[in-house]
Amino acid sequence: MRHLILILGDQLDAHSAAFDGFDPKQDALWMAEVSHESTKVLSHKARSTLFLSAMRHFAAELQQRGWPLHYHALQVSSPAQTLGAQLQADIARLQPQKLIMVQAGEWSVDQELQAVARAAELPLERREDRHFLASTEDFAQHAKGRKMLRLEYFYREMRLRYGILLEKGKPVGGQWNFDAENRGSFGQDGPPLRLPPRRFEPDAITREVIAVVNARFANHPGDLTLFDWPVTRAEALEALEDFIAHRLAQFGEYQDAMWSGEPWLFHSRLSAALNLKLLRPLEVIERAQQAWQQGQAPLAAVEGFIRQILGWREFVRGIYWHFMPGYIEKNALEASRELPGFYWNGKTDMACLRDAIGQTLRLGYAHHIQRLMVTGLYALLAGVRPRAVHEWYLAMYVDAVEWVELPNTLGMSQHGDGGIMASKPYIASGKYLQRMGNFCEGCRYDPGQWQGPRACPFSLLYRDFLRRHRSRFEKHPRLRMQVRHLDGLSEAQLKQLELDAEALLQSQL
Repeated sequence: MRHLILILGDQLDAHSAAFDGFDPKQDALWMAEVSHESTKVLSHKARSTLFLSAMRHFAAELQQRGWPLHYHALQVSSPAQTLGAQLQADIARLQPQKLIMVQAGEWSVDQELQAVARAAELPLERREDRHFLASTEDFAQHAKGRKMLRLEYFYREMRLRYGILLEKGKPVGGQWNFDAENRGSFGQDGPPLRLPPRRFEPDAITREVIAVVNARFANHPGDLTLFDWPVTRAEALEALEDFIAHRLAQFGEYQDAMWSGEPWLFHSRLSAALNLKLLRPLEVIERAQQAWQQGQAPLAAVEGFIRQILGWREFVRGIYWHFMPGYIEKNALEASRELPGFYWNGKTDMACLRDAIGQTLRLGYAHHIQRLMVTGLYALLAGVRPRAVHEWYLAMYVDAVEWVELPNTLGMSQHGDGGIMASKPYIASGKYLQRMGNFCEGCRYDPGQWQGPRACPFSLLYRDFLRRHRSRFEKHPRLRMQVRHLDGLSEAQLKQLELDAEALLQSQL
């Protein structure tokens, strides 16, 4: 065997650089399902099912081409195994002259496979992942000489580079983003009528995977009777068209809105397919741009959606590879608490958290505002260790691959990186949640109160967060006005605030 080409579970792209120069007469492909990838964090059943089913469907496509493939399928009785150990065993058996892979989506996996190659004294060629629109070198050049990295400047560079939403080199509509127009809430009547997202009933391959996951990972969270994610490129393309036709037009206005019992609303459900490489980012971006050109969706909605992919998705990947491996250990706010137990069972009196966590435990899904401004906000205000929050998000969400999840969680959500990802921590009281959803109507707590028996935990912990970090943020240009909420409090009131917050957090252990 000349080359053994390694295909990882989030690299299911027939146009991958891994296949450049592939000769089925001399080379072979390698894919492995291993239990360690579902147990190093307590992977949600839907997450494990999505990865394994998509891998098996992709493997079937490769085999239909007649390409030699060495595939290890996880079974109920398979021994516990890591990717590195499985590869090591197969190198000894297959005796390839060289290994080829595309850069992994997780730093530790990348290191693990490189270590196996070194131990076997085999050359390993690591290729740039051209699925992404900015290479790691592109991002390094963008970052060079900058004191601060900010999405807006990176996003504008990417728009210009790819010619997206431009007229004669200028942004269409006269501005680069329409964020101010994309902050709507539903009001008392709730979400307008809409078609639910396209569902994909599990086929024979997926049903087989579901049986294995239910048996092998019986104690992991998730309800696989609800599993309906796209697991092939053809299904992913159908999901894209469904979003464009039925939800893109109102995505912008309502992208930050929430409603009890409504997990999907106007969101695309495309991040998982993108992160598995079943969809290519540029085709999604161009399809959304085409929808605007054809009058199917307003500019503000299309720009807001494109910014998430061309801007934010590429930006967080750049942050990840630019600052790893040390990034995962960052804890700028010195948060030290453990994650409250209700994150694992959803049992809390806080209606917004009960809804978001319950939905996550069932489906392995929550949209970005639920993640940032409900589950993430509470952990931030409570002072939970950023790495503990990261590990929960990595475990729980079907679209979680570390390159995208870690900067979004540790950086954006928890401000653990001290401002690399975002210039300020995203903090708010319960009043924000009241404005953006309907959870407060049936909750035992009052978002307008931060003292007394009906005090909203978000409102209490918001003020305690400002108290704890007053010296850090009292001169911050974007937070100093919030810190001034404390100016009218006496020392005795500040002490009582500290005691009340501590009592609340102790009750959640």
